[in-house]
Amino acid sequence: MGALYVRPSYQKFDVAVRRSPIDGFGVFALEPVPRWQKIGEVRGESITIAEARRRAATLERIMIVEISSRKAIDLAKSTDPMRFTNHSCKPNGELRIQEGRIEFYSLRAIEPEEEITVNYGETHHEGRLTCQCGAPGCVGKL
Repeated sequence: MGALYVRPSYQKFDVAVRRSPIDGFGVFALEPVPRWQKIGEVRGESITIAEARRRAATLERIMIVEISSRKAIDLAKSTDPMRFTNHSCKPNGELRIQEGRIEFYSLRAIEPEEEITVNYGETHHEGRLTCQCGAPGCVGKL
């Protein structure tokens, strides 16, 4: 018998982590996600902004989200699938910081097998990383 997976209460819809045509791995809906719904959250290591920027300077793949002027969350060791959410210049979801939590919401209905994406906004890449989203009007850099 295989291992039993229990979806955490903060993961509201079933998703899968798979290879992404955008970059590396991505998060894909396994069921329909209606518009304006919370999809899930990510949790990770709480660190200072100074430590976040120190780590970001040494990494090619950055999984750090600044949640306030003093605190960031490093998702590198997180087991939450939403940590693999890729950037798109025309996203179907958005990332929100709610009371110190990193949450993901749908901007429109998302179909099963569709990759869930968000617009990262400002990043620790500071324009040094080429955007690979392929969306019409892509800004070209992260």
